[in-house]
Amino acid sequence: MRLMAKRILVVDDAAFMRMMLSDHLTKGGFEVVGQAENGLVAINKFKELRPDVVTMDITMPEMDGILAVKEIRKIDPQARIVMCSAMGQQHMVMEAIQAGARDFIVKPFDPTRVVQAVTKALV
Repeated sequence: MRLMAKRILVVDDAAFMRMMLSDHLTKGGFEVVGQAENGLVAINKFKELRPDVVTMDITMPEMDGILAVKEIRKIDPQARIVMCSAMGQQHMVMEAIQAGARDFIVKPFDPTRVVQAVTKALV
């Protein structure tokens, strides 16, 4: 039996950030099954795709990442979510962790740290 690559949903309002993150994750051995540009789209994609891990940006239009984390955790209390934040968003990161996020990574992304955070979220 072949080991399945862990399935990831990448959420960020910036298309180039989604591409960069997807690239790091794919090179790290993960399968990116979907992308979303805001929290509302992320919730629908989560319901549809049931990914193993979600990487979630904090600041986005329509619905921010913290609210999206809370909504996704209502759908699946075991949901594994890794927050992505820009420098200087520490208070928001703490709020995200309290909302149920497993870890956070800081932009600009360090590929090793991205893979490490997602791997840790799976444990």
